This record gives sequence, structure tokens and C-alpha cells, in this order.
Amino acid sequence: MGITDVIVLVLILLGALLCLTAAIGLLRFRDVPTRLHAATKPQVLGLVLICIAIALASGTWQVAAFLVPVVLIQFATAPLSAHMVGRQAYRNGTIDEASLVVDELAADKRTPPAAGG
Repeated sequence: MGITDVIVLVLILLGALLCLTAAIGLLRFRDVPTRLHAATKPQVLGLVLICIAIALASGTWQVAAFLVPVVLIQFATAPLSAHMVGRQAYRNGTIDEASLVVDELAADKRTPPAAGG
């Protein structure tokens, strides 16, 4: 077993542990913002570590080039979807507003939507 194999195993183990902590956080955290944090931060980092391990294990540039869009799409979609879910949870009233340090959407909540859109 070479040094590359050990690095690959460690990266896969760390990535899997981060993905596991994301899943546990989704189940155990009490409110929407903390669940969203658990769903995005460790899960994305876990996927990146696993993709790096796959690229190292394969040793080819073709596999690494294939994994780059996977990581970039994950970087783009995870924060965007978390933002949309959090904003909708705020509008539905499922977020404890007393626990918010800064309420940037308070003005949107007071202002009625414009007519026709």
C-alpha cells in the first residue's frame, strides 16, 4: 500500500464522516437555519474531499476534469437551495424570529407584494 492509497483512504474517510455529520445535523438540530447549515457546509466539503480522493485514486486527468463540474455545480446549488428554503421558512413563520441576530427580511415582511407580480 503506497502513500497515495493512504491519502485516498483518509480523504474518503473524512468525506464520509462529514457527510454523516450533515445527515445527523439534519435530524438533530431544532430549527431551519441550523438544519440548513448542517445540510450545506459539511456535506459540500465531504463531497469535495471524496472527489479529490477519486481523482487521486484514478490518476488520470480525464477523471479529474469530469469531477470539476460536479464540484462546481455542488458549490452553486447547495447555497442557493439553502437560501431559498430559509427564505420560505421565514415567510411561513417557521423560524423563531427572536433567535435572529439580524433580520434583513423584516422590511420585506411588512411591505405587501406589488400588484401583478
